[in-house]
Amino acid sequence: MIFPFARSYKQEFLVLLSNTEESNASDLKIVFLMETNPRPNPTTLFLPLTIDSMNPKFIHASPSSLKIYMPTLPPPESELCSKENSSKKKKKKTPMAGAGRALGYSFIIFLALLSHHSFLSCPLDHKEALLQFKSMIIGKPKKNSSAEIPFFSFDLWIPGSDCCTWEGVACDHRSTLRPVTELSLSAFVPLTHPATSMALSPLFSIKTLTFLDVSQNSLLGEIPEDGMADLASLSYLDMSSNELNGSIPSQILGLRNLQYLDLSSNQLTGTLSSNVGSLVKLEMLNLEENLLHGNIPADIGKLARLRNLYLSQNQFDGEIPASILQLRELQVLDLGNNSLSSAIPDEIDTLFNLSTLSLRDNKLSGAIPESVTRMANLDTLHLDGNSLSGVIPPSLFDLKRLKTLFLGSNKLSWDNTAEISPKCRLSRLSLRSCGLVGKMPSWLSDQNDLDFLDLSENQLEGDIPQWLADLELGSVIITDNKLTGPLPPQLFQSKNLSVVDLSRNNLSGELPRNIGDAPAIMILMLSGNSLSGPLPESITNIGRLLLIDLSDNHLAGDTFPVFSPDSYLAYVDLSFNNFSGEVPTSFGPQIRKLAFGGNKFSGLLPESLVYMKNLVQLDLSDNDITGELPEWLSRIPFQVLNLRNNHLHGSIPPALSNLAGLHILDLSGNNFDGAIPTQLGNLNGMINTPTTYFTISDLFTFFIDLNDVIVNWKGSLRSLARNSLDIYSYLDLSCNWLSGDIPNSLGSLQGLKLLNLSYNELTGEIPASFGALKKLESLDLSHNKLDGSIPQTFVKLNELTTLDVSNNELAGPIPVGGQMSTMTDPGSYANNSGLCGFQLEVPCSPPSPDEPISESTNDEGEDGWISWEGVLFGYAAGLLVAIAITYFPIYFRKFL
Repeated sequence: MIFPFARSYKQEFLVLLSNTEESNASDLKIVFLMETNPRPNPTTLFLPLTIDSMNPKFIHASPSSLKIYMPTLPPPESELCSKENSSKKKKKKTPMAGAGRALGYSFIIFLALLSHHSFLSCPLDHKEALLQFKSMIIGKPKKNSSAEIPFFSFDLWIPGSDCCTWEGVACDHRSTLRPVTELSLSAFVPLTHPATSMALSPLFSIKTLTFLDVSQNSLLGEIPEDGMADLASLSYLDMSSNELNGSIPSQILGLRNLQYLDLSSNQLTGTLSSNVGSLVKLEMLNLEENLLHGNIPADIGKLARLRNLYLSQNQFDGEIPASILQLRELQVLDLGNNSLSSAIPDEIDTLFNLSTLSLRDNKLSGAIPESVTRMANLDTLHLDGNSLSGVIPPSLFDLKRLKTLFLGSNKLSWDNTAEISPKCRLSRLSLRSCGLVGKMPSWLSDQNDLDFLDLSENQLEGDIPQWLADLELGSVIITDNKLTGPLPPQLFQSKNLSVVDLSRNNLSGELPRNIGDAPAIMILMLSGNSLSGPLPESITNIGRLLLIDLSDNHLAGDTFPVFSPDSYLAYVDLSFNNFSGEVPTSFGPQIRKLAFGGNKFSGLLPESLVYMKNLVQLDLSDNDITGELPEWLSRIPFQVLNLRNNHLHGSIPPALSNLAGLHILDLSGNNFDGAIPTQLGNLNGMINTPTTYFTISDLFTFFIDLNDVIVNWKGSLRSLARNSLDIYSYLDLSCNWLSGDIPNSLGSLQGLKLLNLSYNELTGEIPASFGALKKLESLDLSHNKLDGSIPQTFVKLNELTTLDVSNNELAGPIPVGGQMSTMTDPGSYANNSGLCGFQLEVPCSPPSPDEPISESTNDEGEDGWISWEGVLFGYAAGLLVAIAITYFPIYFRKFL
């Protein structure tokens, strides 16, 4: 049965319907026909309805013409409204049919205006804007990319549906127009579908927005300005954790209704405009982790409602503006990791509501103002990493609400005679490098809530006290002190212990056998002590263990615990101990770094290494490894391979060129012979300057830093800072029995910083292609049988600082020009009877008219041969440094 409406309405109206009789009907099939020309086909829609006879239903709608089909009367395939079809339906018996019979129930006539072909939908322009936005971010996946699993789904974003029902979209249902007001689009861009920031432009056309969250995406580019100024109702804007660059648009700073603004974790540049002071309703401003610079504008003091201000991890300089002290509602002030100078304002206590104050890692000087000790609501205080001086005020510990106190890495001193009786209950404390002397402060024994303790770089001595174990800490970091005695077994009875770093003390004795009783340990660092004995078998019980650094001790043994295949262990550093036997490999499939240099391991390279699919660094330097270099090494994804000073022999396999990510290769000090494979010129990691180097900072972001690399340039120790590891590559094949010509293909390794081929049996000329090694800083070709001249192309090596071509059979003039003009040490050219030049005080004869001028010249670095013992990745560890053959290993580490 078809019920047509008598006429069409343009105005809104109200329909009241109630149920008069119970019925088992559950669905109404509604067919809408738009009054258009030509008339379109019906659009059908099934709606499950529950009719309550006691509660009438009110429905707002703005209808067009409408026809309703009862659930048991499906429409025919064609001629929907024909009399013939209608007649057929009337003849069919149904519970609702019969002219003399009342309807079995009342039904809700859902009146709707099919505005722009939608059913109770948001405005068409809003829907079109959202669909345009979708089309700009959903593209073809990157080649060879895996299927993405985004946090956000666009499955419901289809043209024929109501956009108010789409995921992430909210509308104002109080309005008959139902405009879009909120967009929660965090993490909508899959990693396999990169998008630009221009995809945001359609969203800015929705002028009714009050809430916009597009955080945690990979949007790249500047923030679009078109339409931004029209978002006059916007009160919440979150664009954090993208890759947005450029300056902060002035249009954002003109949105006067903003209460929440988060642009953190991007790459925004420029200065912070004084117009920020116009956002007078702002309660939260987060601009941390960008590249903003210049002074913090004084106008920020106009934000009277501001409660949270985050400007950390930028490049702001100058003084802390006095106007900040006008923000009386402020509860969180984070200005850390900038270049702010001068002193902490004396009137800082005027911010009496402040609970968090972070000024860490700036250039602040002067004393800690006494006013800080009057900030009664303070629970977090970070002043570490500055140049603050003077005595730490004991009254800081009278702040009853204080829970986190970081004062380390300043020029502060500790009053070791003061009697401290804290009124606070600390949970996190760092007094790193604060001049603590003697035994560990006994007042800490009453801090039962303490979870994180860092007392590194002081002068603490004596045994580790029993009360430290009783506190059941989560993190114990007491490096670079003078602690003695054994490790207390009670320390490892804590179920909370996750980080132990007692490196570089004078601890002795064996590792406690119950070390595996602390199941939560993730990082265990005990390097640089005098610990002895074997590795306890119980260490394999620590299911969450990620990193072990036991280097520089006196540990020994020829058997090793077997870790479960389910182990999370990723980093193992046992270098510079007395371990022996075969190379251990039973560390689980997640292992990324094995550093075993400076031990007594022997035998062949174990083929089980090939099953370590994540191994990027292997250091077996200074051991007794024998045999040939197997080709299966090329199936391991090495970035760093150090086999220096072993007893390996045979030829260097050309298959090593398959190690696409390899950018540090050290095979020096072995017995390799034969020619240098020309295929080594295909090592992509040395051709392109590395831009990324694996760390575990994606897993941890707290306190442990990468180590420096120490390289030895003929007796001159140099430290390669951790932040240079991403651009550092070298190739060292020195001290072998390699022969034949130097391959021209090595000139393709344009990412090389150091190249050492010294102490071999190489012959022929120095390749002129070496002039293309524009990144090269050190070149050592000494102690070979090279002849010909030094290539003139060496004058192009603008980064060259050390050169050694001594003890060869070179002849001709030493090139002059560029960096070669600074290579004046005669020792770098010694014992080449045919060389001449001012460097050797040997004049060169002018060439005869018939004698061609050689195009080859070369550049050498004094003692360019280097070695390394490694780099420890992540929080405790990095690339282990390899020192040149005749020098002792030196291992520097740098932490917070």
